[in-house]
Amino acid sequence: MKMTFYKYQGTGNDFIIVDNRLQIINKNDTKRIEQLCDRRFGIGADGFILLENDDNTAFKMIYYNADGNQSSMCGNGGRCIVAFANFLGIIKDEAEFMAIDGLHKAKIENETVHLQMQDVSDIQTFDNHQFLDTGSPHHVEMVSDIADYNVKAKGSEIRYGQPYNAVGSNVNFVEQLTTDNFAVRTYERGVEDETFSCGTGVTAVALAMHNSGKTENTSVNLKTPGGQLRVSFDSNDNGYHNIWLIGPAVQVFKGDIEW
Repeated sequence: MKMTFYKYQGTGNDFIIVDNRLQIINKNDTKRIEQLCDRRFGIGADGFILLENDDNTAFKMIYYNADGNQSSMCGNGGRCIVAFANFLGIIKDEAEFMAIDGLHKAKIENETVHLQMQDVSDIQTFDNHQFLDTGSPHHVEMVSDIADYNVKAKGSEIRYGQPYNAVGSNVNFVEQLTTDNFAVRTYERGVEDETFSCGTGVTAVALAMHNSGKTENTSVNLKTPGGQLRVSFDSNDNGYHNIWLIGPAVQVFKGDIEW
């Protein structure tokens, strides 16, 4: 069977996206999804996304990591599927859609996609890092000389180590640049490598930096290897809410491939 796909990227975090409203894709064929995400033997991507019908919202997002396994929420993938839904004419400038972690609101302004993330009420603080879930689990650790940091080696060590073990965690390394600007590099589980950007990761970093007093701003700029993202939020004694991940989402190309 020939499958039409679209390639999108959000600050270098890239995805294969397929319109699966007619249910043509076998979602249990995780081996094929892994092959398609392979950068030498497939199309190449950090993740694979299906857009499907949903009874109560504009569409549903089904997300798979590059290893072929269905995964937790992907922020940049969420922004890209919003841009894709707009391209297909399913939505205009605003929408609601369902993902694995629940309902998301989104809006498009001047080709920039704003994605509302889930509220965060629990941030665990340790001696040298913080841990929180922004739709996916994230370890946040501050480092110096981030440009020269060995993200893959150290990230892999933390991802598989205590207390994360087999379940694993994404790992974010952070360096403060100015009052409200932070450089971020992320090791992603499921990709098992550093990615150019991670949406749930920079969201976690922004909240963790505010939680630890590194910034008092409620709009934080994040510099990733793939480009700039912004996270805005409100906070009170119950945690963080009205959280928005903001940045570009770009269609790279369209193609056909045998499923």
